[in-house]
Amino acid sequence: MHIRTATRCFAVLTTVTFSLVGGQAAAATAEPVSATRVLTYDASGSAEFRSAVDRGAAIWNASVDAVELRPVTAGQRPNIRVLADNGWPRAQTTSLGNGTVYMGRQAVDQGYDTIRISSHELGHILGLPDRKPGPCTSLMSGSSAGTACTNPNPDASERAEVEANFGGGLAGRAGTAQHEVMFTD
Repeated sequence: MHIRTATRCFAVLTTVTFSLVGGQAAAATAEPVSATRVLTYDASGSAEFRSAVDRGAAIWNASVDAVELRPVTAGQRPNIRVLADNGWPRAQTTSLGNGTVYMGRQAVDQGYDTIRISSHELGHILGLPDRKPGPCTSLMSGSSAGTACTNPNPDASERAEVEANFGGGLAGRAGTAQHEVMFTD
């Protein structure tokens, strides 16, 4: 996002300015820029939902600065596994940014949008709870928005909550207890 680029440019400009004004000692007083936390995902088990998973990750990447979702590379252990099954979509988190997403065919068979499902379930991994009932404008309203809702984008409050979870020093508040969240009621 543009904010991430602007923040990095500001940090570089600040460091250069401090070093020109007061030498290395002044440059050392500049605040460090918080890095984007990279989470990797393995969608090799997501079958026909692979493109929806990649699209859901891209939506989150375009929506927030504090975290970035990337496909896992060979030999790397993923933070997030994505699997297809015949049940309802769901996410099982093991800690903030870690867990398993199940892209359930049952909801798709009933008409729910695969990209919205993917974005929603990844939202759980990023620390967001279900917010039901809710309008289509709320990604975390999940199935309560109905099958006509295809909005895969987080709203402003959902984006802000993920930013706080990963960039505002509140990462621990999402907890580390294992829990399961469901896309449906």
